[in-house]
Amino acid sequence: MDERLHELAEAGQSVWIDYLSRDSIQGGELQGMIEDGVAGVTSNPTIFEKAIFGSDLYDEQLQQVSRELDDPKEVFLELARVDIQAACDLLMPVFERTNRLDGYVSLEVSPDLAYDTPATVEEAMRLHQIVDRPNLMVKIPATQPGLAAIEEMIAVGKSINVTLIFSLARYRAVAGAYIRGLQRLVAAGGDPSGVASVASFFVSRVDTEGDKRLAEAGREDLQGRLAIANAKLAYAAFQEIFSGDDWEFLESKGATKQRPLWASTSTKNPDYKDTIYVDNLVGPDTVNTLPGSTLQAFMDHGEVNPKALEEGLDEARKLIGELREAGVDYEDVTETLEKEGVAKFADSFDELLEGIKSKSRQVVSQS
Repeated sequence: MDERLHELAEAGQSVWIDYLSRDSIQGGELQGMIEDGVAGVTSNPTIFEKAIFGSDLYDEQLQQVSRELDDPKEVFLELARVDIQAACDLLMPVFERTNRLDGYVSLEVSPDLAYDTPATVEEAMRLHQIVDRPNLMVKIPATQPGLAAIEEMIAVGKSINVTLIFSLARYRAVAGAYIRGLQRLVAAGGDPSGVASVASFFVSRVDTEGDKRLAEAGREDLQGRLAIANAKLAYAAFQEIFSGDDWEFLESKGATKQRPLWASTSTKNPDYKDTIYVDNLVGPDTVNTLPGSTLQAFMDHGEVNPKALEEGLDEARKLIGELREAGVDYEDVTETLEKEGVAKFADSFDELLEGIKSKSRQVVSQS
């Protein structure tokens, strides 16, 4: 196991990789990362787009599936199913060794369903059925309509990765939806020990948007601080929510905490250290999902402070007030990021489906 990843594990943080491709599965790259200490995989439409069109390993299956299916989304799901199942199988030993804490692979519902609760529930159920692995997490965005879908899926015992969380208020709403889902599951006689969830709190994009507004306000002195402060305050909320009598009752029935997962952890600003969103977000009961370049950088020169998330909370709270004084509206920043996040994934998904249409015609004509 890599020394720095081992130190993170000792501090109570799991590292997942924000990347998946057939090349990485068949070429042994994913297995090597698992041996280094990577304990899970997340995917999204952009990741699949890069994987499918950056390799010829999909061509044979694409040729076969395209003869049977006309709908590019159904073609995509067949391609994705193979990769997700293979990754789940590779991570099954981690899933078993950690007693279902880690070893998950995430697959996202179609981004165009982000504001449709019934359609999100229907597709999330279908993805669990298609993949048919206990260590699958279906990703549902934390939009207002998504909250009801998250609660519903937890209530029927399905593991969910809640994605695109930017604000503290929305984080609390997500945790509330998870707890209500567990309460319904327990009340119906279900076993919550088979359900897991992470709350994917996005990090670097918050600095990207916040820094832009701070530059316009002439407050460059406050740049590069909001994303980490925001995550630290979310972690403080996590510690508060998942404690006390109500939570301890659910825990006694076998329920597990919905861990915060730090997402969007690559450094967008070249002036910031390339591991800034890893080094400063270490703490117990958390996950950090890293793109490949950030993982390699951290394994090379990352720093592990086991108490990082619990330090500087007063400064974090003060910063939110300083932003308001500077004319930067925190709520508008996070609301803008949510809308943009959904739109970007939807655009990526549309490009993916258009690419599948084009490549399907190409490989079928060559056969």
